[in-house]
Amino acid sequence: MSKLSPLLLSAAILLPAVSQAAADWLPPLPAWQGSSEALIKSKGLPWVTPAELTGLTDSPDYAATLKYLSALVDSSDLLMLEQFGVSAQGRPLYVVKASRALHKIAQNPQRPLLLVQAGIHSGEIDGKDAGLMLLRDIAQGDKAHLLANADLLFIPVLSPDGHERRSQHNRMNQRGPLHQGWRATAQNLNLNRDYAKADAPEMQALLTLINRYQPDLYIDVHVTDGEDYQYDITYGFNEPFAAVSANGASWLAKLYRPAVNAALTKAGHIAGPLVFGIDSKDFSKGISGWTASPRFSNGYGDVRHLPTVLVENHSLKPYRQRVLGTYVLLEQSLTLLNEQGKALILARQADLQARPKRMPLSFKAAEQADSIDFKGMSYELRQSAISGDTYVAWTGKPQLYPQLPVYWDKVVDKEVAIPQAYWLPPEQHSVIQRLKIHGIELSVLEKPQTVSAQQLSLTAYKFAEKPFESRFMLTEAVFSRATVNRNLTAGWVKVSTDQPLGRLAVALLEPTAPDSFFSWGFFPGMFERTEYFEPYAIEPLIAQMLTQQPELQQQFEQALAEDEALRTNPRERYNWFYRQMPFYDRQYLKYPVLIEP
Repeated sequence: MSKLSPLLLSAAILLPAVSQAAADWLPPLPAWQGSSEALIKSKGLPWVTPAELTGLTDSPDYAATLKYLSALVDSSDLLMLEQFGVSAQGRPLYVVKASRALHKIAQNPQRPLLLVQAGIHSGEIDGKDAGLMLLRDIAQGDKAHLLANADLLFIPVLSPDGHERRSQHNRMNQRGPLHQGWRATAQNLNLNRDYAKADAPEMQALLTLINRYQPDLYIDVHVTDGEDYQYDITYGFNEPFAAVSANGASWLAKLYRPAVNAALTKAGHIAGPLVFGIDSKDFSKGISGWTASPRFSNGYGDVRHLPTVLVENHSLKPYRQRVLGTYVLLEQSLTLLNEQGKALILARQADLQARPKRMPLSFKAAEQADSIDFKGMSYELRQSAISGDTYVAWTGKPQLYPQLPVYWDKVVDKEVAIPQAYWLPPEQHSVIQRLKIHGIELSVLEKPQTVSAQQLSLTAYKFAEKPFESRFMLTEAVFSRATVNRNLTAGWVKVSTDQPLGRLAVALLEPTAPDSFFSWGFFPGMFERTEYFEPYAIEPLIAQMLTQQPELQQQFEQALAEDEALRTNPRERYNWFYRQMPFYDRQYLKYPVLIEP
């Protein structure tokens, strides 16, 4: 038996016996009642879900979830359970298919397909229990009509390893369920930062599933922390004014949002925009409206032309209320697809077929604010005897913030002219494989070819000081560009942008993009020199160079005058001449992907 130090022992004794069952450290909770409560089945009735048995206060473990799903699927010709991958720890990943024509569910142009995903952050598991209730009512209740003209794919838990790291002490900022999973996977990867780089086996399986079934609408269900407000369910997508997929974004803004908001209001819920406070201690400064990059589900969906809705239920609302709100949102999503799904299919096809000349890579907040009547909560600033600073204490009392400023990320920060193609040397196996996982079309040179392309060289760069999502990202990168004629050997890989996922290829291969493979550190070899010089060899070579090229002496003296490191570091003086020599590594700091304009 291990022994604890006196300090650790005292800390262990002082730990309070806290439980999510009480959560009395959280802000006061306004009373809530809504017509959606009629969706809950009572104990003793057929097909009560495991969460309903607890009054929607707790959520079942993975085994109990799959046991219920398997029985439900076996009871209905409308459902099928399919394994589509394996987690890092070896747990199977499952998707439920719901359709009146299960054998035609993949890429059916006549029937819009909805993909709903729960448990990408398994502590935020509302979507799983809402989905089980909805599937039950489709298969064994009165809602089979939801499959009249639409189909459904439902992933109950995308991160089962995180799901099984269950505890009553995982999320102190969240009101239920009693047992909550963990935010990250067993590899400590946050899957909703992994869409672009696709490191996790769970993400690779998900992308393969998306490529196989080609859904028309994608809903990713989360729970958000942060400010308290009246909204129990918020959701968002990349808005039309800052979207790569403008047609899909317009469908979401003009048809989806009004229909879903109306359904939630009718059921007693309050739907709000997916926004975040600018200053946590002064809400009057306004809120920021987010445009997601491709590391996130909604940003990734935008660049691959898959209309994607990121749902963020509010963590301070009870689990029961959040699950019911999610049910209403999912049901209305299917209802709308039955009514307006063909319009969405056409919008998505228009985005897939578009071939713009330029593409925004990132956006920044507009200086000019929009405004919104924001349904918030009142708060007090209190002095902390622990931190010595003030902190926000929410009162639980509703407060309207009229005409609150909203600063949307809608100003283009970086953009690029879309090239004809990117060329990758055959040794870049990892990047080539990731492109395939994303579903991007590739072609391999069968015989040598000369290509006129841009070669990018790094002139300045900086790596992050600590890893993020298991990678050291580039926090700064400045490139110079030169046009070169390169003789490519057989085996080089061409990635044409003249394809449905051409914009996704740009987001991944344009090195200045925020979630490009370069930004995520996929090309470490370009930062290393493996051949060097010795002073006894370079000294006579420098003397020869100065004799043959007298102008080098003047260039060197000018460099000395401008560069302090050169003046004070003898090795850097040698390096200056080394860079002028044919012995120097010409691939050093060169982006290995060629860009054909």
